[in-house]
Amino acid sequence: MTVAAPPEPILPPRRRPWGIVVLVAVVIVVIGFLAFSSIGSALVYYVTPSELLERGNAAVGETVRLGGLVEQGSVEQRDSEDYELSFVITDSEASIPVVTTSAPTASFREGTGAVVEGSLDEQGVFRATQVIVKHDENYEVPASGTVPSDNSYLPGE
Repeated sequence: MTVAAPPEPILPPRRRPWGIVVLVAVVIVVIGFLAFSSIGSALVYYVTPSELLERGNAAVGETVRLGGLVEQGSVEQRDSEDYELSFVITDSEASIPVVTTSAPTASFREGTGAVVEGSLDEQGVFRATQVIVKHDENYEVPASGTVPSDNSYLPGE
C-alpha cells in the first residue's frame, strides 16, 4: 500500500480590496462636501462703508450687508405712524447714513457694532430691511434682582 500525499487544498484567488477602498473614499468625499458647503452657507459676509462707497454707482440698488460701528450721537427714532430709525454706520474711514423701519434688538446702541442688510439708494442713504447687532462672546451675568430683558445691567449704561 502506498500512501499518497494529501491533495493540496484549492484556494480561491486573492482579490484586492479595491472595492472597499473606493467606497471609503467616496464616503469621505461626500461627508467633506456636505460639511464645507454647510459652513459656507452659515457664514455672514458684509462690506464696510469704505468698500461700499468704492463701488460707486454700481452699489446703488444692490442688496448687500453693511457692517461697522453705530456712530455716536447719530441714532434718531421717529415714532410716527410707521416706526423709523436712522443712524450712521462708520468704519472710521467712511460713514453711510442708514434708515430702517425694522426694530433692532434691545442691545442696539451707539458705539456698538451692527450689520444691516438692504441697499444703497441714489441719495447715498442705505435703506435697511434688517438690523443685526454684533456682540462679543463675553457673557456678563445680570446684577442680582434684575431681569435679563432689562438693559440696566449692560456696561456703559
